[in-house]
Amino acid sequence: MAISREQALEALSGVMEPDLGKDIVALNFVEELSLEGEHIRVVVKSSNPAMHARTRMKEAVQFAFERAGVKDAEVIVVALKQEERTPETRKVLPGVEHVIAVASGKGGVGKSTVAANLAVGLAQLGYKVGLCDADIHGPSVPTMFDVVHEKPQAIEVNGKQVIEPVEAHGVKVLSIGFFADPDQAIAWRGAMASRALTQLFTDAHWGDLDFMIVDLPPGTGDIHLSLVQEVPLTGAVVVSTPQEVALADARKGVGLFRLDSVNVKVLGMIENMAYFTPPDAPEKQSYIFGQDGAKRLADSLQVPFLGELPLIQSVREAGDAGRPAVMQSNSPASSAVRAILANLLKQLGKTVD
Repeated sequence: MAISREQALEALSGVMEPDLGKDIVALNFVEELSLEGEHIRVVVKSSNPAMHARTRMKEAVQFAFERAGVKDAEVIVVALKQEERTPETRKVLPGVEHVIAVASGKGGVGKSTVAANLAVGLAQLGYKVGLCDADIHGPSVPTMFDVVHEKPQAIEVNGKQVIEPVEAHGVKVLSIGFFADPDQAIAWRGAMASRALTQLFTDAHWGDLDFMIVDLPPGTGDIHLSLVQEVPLTGAVVVSTPQEVALADARKGVGLFRLDSVNVKVLGMIENMAYFTPPDAPEKQSYIFGQDGAKRLADSLQVPFLGELPLIQSVREAGDAGRPAVMQSNSPASSAVRAILANLLKQLGKTVD
């Protein structure tokens, strides 16, 4: 049965965007609509990039056309682009311009150290920054910001009780570590951990931020999938050390974000512990774990290489003391972090003054 354009739009107005609670016509999510006799071709947008969300949207559109008597409908669902997102089309973190996940395929490569330094480095550049510690089972951000004994308070915003993040070094910080005893093991199953992570975003008053850095747990599991389903990620940064055993897992980390069901841009790779510099011989570089491993992997995967961080004692000491190494003026570590930030901002179309 052939229908008019007006009838097609009326049918589509009955399709609701589940995350936003409005129909796709009112949201201007109908990108293309063409009619040729009894054949209809439509391209619609989904605020959730996950494959399961796009599949549900496609089924809903097909059902709407079937109810209108259309039997020949070609339905294509595309994810909403980051630049198209507005407060109206973002249910979670509407006041945050860029949400960047810091990930690693393998544990122990210094992912949390990198995340902490990126967050503080961005704050030093004058940006409004938040850091969410999504490493549910091994939260280390409270230690790295010297706020282990802080307890976030509940405040009322628009009639709702929400959590106020702790602020340290110019960065708003939230971590599951604030809500558990430091000696307590967080032995949660995947579903519980995923719900806890969601609450760190939805039940907190982050306010308006230029950047939200999300410190993910190592690996590629439930937490990662929950994040991409709930949070509008701008992109991901993958951290690795140079040796082959770490690079193999880093490759899987990049692969996760490139899955059709995830579809998150990889902004680049960072090589941590790239070389060892002895305190008494700062000009010497020893490539303990191999040389340029992450750079070669980035090149082979065709993702940007953002830079390298040296393995130096001051970085470890700074993290243990709760003052990220980027705060050390004119040190090799701070210079390396700033160089990485310049490359990261370039990927986002921004420049460092």
